[in-house]
Amino acid sequence: MRLWRPLLALCSVLWLAIAAPSLAQTGGLNALAQIDPAASGVTDRGQGIKVVLAVSQAVPYRVSFMDNPPRFVVDFHEVDFNGLAPESADKADHVKQLLWGPFLSGWSRMVAVLDIPQRLLSAEEIATDDGGAVITLTLAPTTPADFTARIKAAEAEPPPADWALPKAAIVDQPIRRQLGDRPLRVVLDPGHGGIDPGAEAGGTTEAKAMLGFALELAEVLRRAGMTVELTRVNDVFVPLETRISVARAAGADLFLSLHADALAEGEATGATVYKLAAKASDAASAQLAERHDRTDLLAGIDLTTSDDEVAGVLMDMARTETGPRADSLARALATAIQARNIRMHHHPIQEAAFSVLKSADIPSLLLEVGFLSSAKDRERLADPVWRASMADAILAALQAWAMTDAAEARLLRQ
Repeated sequence: MRLWRPLLALCSVLWLAIAAPSLAQTGGLNALAQIDPAASGVTDRGQGIKVVLAVSQAVPYRVSFMDNPPRFVVDFHEVDFNGLAPESADKADHVKQLLWGPFLSGWSRMVAVLDIPQRLLSAEEIATDDGGAVITLTLAPTTPADFTARIKAAEAEPPPADWALPKAAIVDQPIRRQLGDRPLRVVLDPGHGGIDPGAEAGGTTEAKAMLGFALELAEVLRRAGMTVELTRVNDVFVPLETRISVARAAGADLFLSLHADALAEGEATGATVYKLAAKASDAASAQLAERHDRTDLLAGIDLTTSDDEVAGVLMDMARTETGPRADSLARALATAIQARNIRMHHHPIQEAAFSVLKSADIPSLLLEVGFLSSAKDRERLADPVWRASMADAILAALQAWAMTDAAEARLLRQ
């Protein structure tokens, strides 16, 4: 086995190349390695865990651990996990949750949420006759103190040169409120993506459904003269904070996050507009917001520094202006959707602490286009005529809101 850095038995982070030339020599590995479902899986090994991944070609990969909750993370350059669902591959009682998929550009990630702290006991690969390889990673229990110490030691390890970490938006000037004298700048946020498929039901995923709808909606808005940016245009993971950065970099006049979550049948059906609030409208709304944030956490995004007391005060001050504007936008959306006889939740406008809505300087809303847990909603989401009607309703809402918002802004400037 060839190591990019010396491999120490006590290290929490390591890079390994499985019978592969270095990226410097190849200029990067572009072809996806395919997973072999029949030869791959995660099982218990006593109190430890054994991970076996059979791939069609050699790929470099990175092993690391994260805390709160304890997680075992493997990053690949790059593996296509299609054909093997995490729930079917996870046969280990010591793994509470398993997820994988595209993460950053050129990288895939596998995350196993552990019931107790573990350490890497061994990592090996066996080349196969067809040019592929079988990766075997063995974990063993360790103490919480040792687990924490290994993670802190690993934080000093620099990432590879081509690790495409998301960058904060550079905004030279504060976002100026639109006056109706230029095209409306809209940022659409197709929920989930990559390692995070979102809700799954009826043979589709929320990430796929919302990306398709967002691309259709973007074309409708652009044909009407609006400037539209998307937080993602393919099946890739985008952290919540990065989605907000995309909106700021675009100088967005509004941010609309698109979702189609899953709740128990009968509890949620029809479109629902969500505004930001510290206290959720109901338990179901709180559950949705918690689930959205938890996905970022499980995927390996550090949320501990996303807010602090001073920043919170400043953001609350900024929201004294954007809050009422978001309220107005929410009402416009609900009115336009209902005007087209599109089914809405019996409480069409609700509130919850969605992190993706926490931009202080941009009116931001989350639209549940429907719920995948509802068979009727799934049927509607699959209907191109229905989607076109929903897109037309959103366009009408944005146009009506933009006129009112611009008139108010002009009045305030006088």
